[in-house]
Amino acid sequence: MAEVLVYVDHVDGAVRKPTLELLTLARRIGEPVAVALGAGAENTASTLAEHGAVKVLTHDAPEYADYLVVPKVDALQAAHEQVSPAAVLVPSSAEGKEIAARLALRIGSGIITDAVDLESGDEGPVATQSVFAASFTTKSRVSKGTPVITVKPNSAAVEAAPAAGTVEALSVTFSDKATGTKVTGRTPRESTGRPELTEAAIVVSGGRGVNGAENFAIIEALADSLGAAVGASRAAVDAGWYPHTNQVGQTGKSVSPQLYIASGISGAIQHRAGMQTSKTIVAINKDAEAPIFDLVDYGVVGDLFQVVPQLTEEIKTRKG
Repeated sequence: MAEVLVYVDHVDGAVRKPTLELLTLARRIGEPVAVALGAGAENTASTLAEHGAVKVLTHDAPEYADYLVVPKVDALQAAHEQVSPAAVLVPSSAEGKEIAARLALRIGSGIITDAVDLESGDEGPVATQSVFAASFTTKSRVSKGTPVITVKPNSAAVEAAPAAGTVEALSVTFSDKATGTKVTGRTPRESTGRPELTEAAIVVSGGRGVNGAENFAIIEALADSLGAAVGASRAAVDAGWYPHTNQVGQTGKSVSPQLYIASGISGAIQHRAGMQTSKTIVAINKDAEAPIFDLVDYGVVGDLFQVVPQLTEEIKTRKG
């Protein structure tokens, strides 16, 4: 069976969930070979093996931390030359998509971004995408070279499938361009204790109807009762009520959780483009004609300042 390269997103050896989803998808089209780079790369092996990696190619060098993107592209190119894979899968983060694009250009291959599903085809892997602000679903395949595909988080359920996970050192020669953009400083992001927005299984978002930064406390309370991430519409972000890092939409982040709760959000196409692929959508809005109700699974017509706190209390009661 052909091998499939999977780029590993990890923090000091702790593998992030989107990578485990990629391993699940990779097993549909071949045998996953994971590529783990940077500090703690070897510590990823046990987790990757548990989720189907037949091999784990590792390499650590200061360049991965000191410079942006290009050293990782150099490493993936080296892995591609060593393995000759049937495809290369990369998480659909901002950095992941840049890595994938640069790699596809170097190896003369086509690229598919933001896939939401992957299946085996007679002429290579077939990727499903949600396009044109999630108005259409398309199936595509790369017609030239090794397919390079980025996959949105929460596109597949993580499935354990123990494999050998043999660790091999990857030989990497960095290009002249690897040191072109240097990292000059880092500021730790203040932890909220909530999951990362793009990776969360549940997202609770607030919009213009929240009517003020101080009122986002009720959105946060509902999110915390569910162990969810907090999102915001562009209107709420533009008004300065919530940070831009939490914006969901075409000009913000794209999310695809199991459950998306929209409170006080009208449902403009800009917002819908960032959350329409959510598995279950619930909207709370006092305007029964709001466009958001056109795409929800469950809609509540009511004042969010009454509905959301009641919902939060009910959840807490049921959790005991």
